[in-house]
Amino acid sequence: MAKAAKKTVRGRPAPKLAKVGPGELLTLVDFVRYAVSRFVEAELAFAHGTTDPVAEAAFLVSEALHLNPGQFEIFANARVTAAEGKTVLDLIHRRVTTRKPAAYLVNKIYMRGLPFYVDERVIVPRSFIGELLESHFGGGEAGSLIDDPTAVERVLDLCTGSGCLAILAAHHFPNAAVDAVDISKGALEVATRNVGEYGLKDRISLYRGDLFAPLGDARYDLIITNPPYVDAEGMAALPPECRAEPKLAFDGGADGLDVVRRILAEAPDHLTPDGGLICEIGRGRDLVDEAFPELPLLWLDTEDSEGEVFWIAAADLA
Repeated sequence: MAKAAKKTVRGRPAPKLAKVGPGELLTLVDFVRYAVSRFVEAELAFAHGTTDPVAEAAFLVSEALHLNPGQFEIFANARVTAAEGKTVLDLIHRRVTTRKPAAYLVNKIYMRGLPFYVDERVIVPRSFIGELLESHFGGGEAGSLIDDPTAVERVLDLCTGSGCLAILAAHHFPNAAVDAVDISKGALEVATRNVGEYGLKDRISLYRGDLFAPLGDARYDLIITNPPYVDAEGMAALPPECRAEPKLAFDGGADGLDVVRRILAEAPDHLTPDGGLICEIGRGRDLVDEAFPELPLLWLDTEDSEGEVFWIAAADLA
C-alpha cells in the first residue's frame, strides 16, 4: 500500500507542534507563553489587528475563553479548565498550520475597542482611519479638519469591506446618513451583518458596485476610503496570512494606484463645496506625491503610522 502523502501548507510541510501533556499549562499566561513560542518558531506574519506574537497570542487566548481584550490582565493568572485548554491549543495549532489570520479563526476583530464580525469574504480590518476620525474630526480642536461633527449630514465609505469604517463614522457623526459601497457581494453580506448587529440599518445604506457608480449624483460632506493599493511587486511578496484574504481587496495594479487615481478623478463630482476626502494608501506616499504633484495633500499620522493616509478638501480637488 502506498504511503499517505504528507500534509503541506502552501507547498511546504506543515509545522509539527510539540505535544502538551495535561496540567503542563495552567493559567492564561502559560497559554500565551506557549503560543508565542510556537508563533515565533513558525515565523508567522502579524498584520491583522495585532503587530507582534505576544499581542496575537493574548488575543487568541482571550477569544477562546470569551474574554474581551480589556479583561486579560484581570484573569491573567486564572486557571484554565481542561476543556478550555483544549480549545486554546486547537486555535494555536490552526494558526500555525493554516497560516490564516487569527481574526478568521475566531470570526472577530476589534477596531477602536468595538468588535466586528469577519470571515474570508472580507479583508481583516486594520485601517488607521478609525483613529483619525477621533483625532482629526472632533471639531473645536487645533488641527481638526471638520469644525462640527454634528453638522456632517452625509458620509460615504468607499470599498467598505466589513463595514467597520462606515459604522465608526456613524458613531462619530451622530447626525449623518452613511452610504457604503463595495464591489464584492460577499463583503456586503458581512457588512450587512455588522450593520445589523449595531442597529444602524436606518442610518447606513449599503450599495454594491464599482466605486461611485451606484450612487448617481449624490454628494457627501466626507468621503472615507481604504481602497486596494498594493503594487505588483508587493502582491508577489504577500505573506501567507495576507494571501488568505480576498485578492480584490489588495490589488492596486502595477504601481498600486489604479483605484486611487479613479477615486481622485471622480470625487469632485460627489463632494459638497466644504467637504473633503480621506484616503489610506499604505506606504505609497512617494508614489502618490509623484503622481499628483499639483494636489495639496495633507498627510496625517497616527500612533502607529506616518504618511499612510491623506486628506484633501473638495475645493482643492475641483
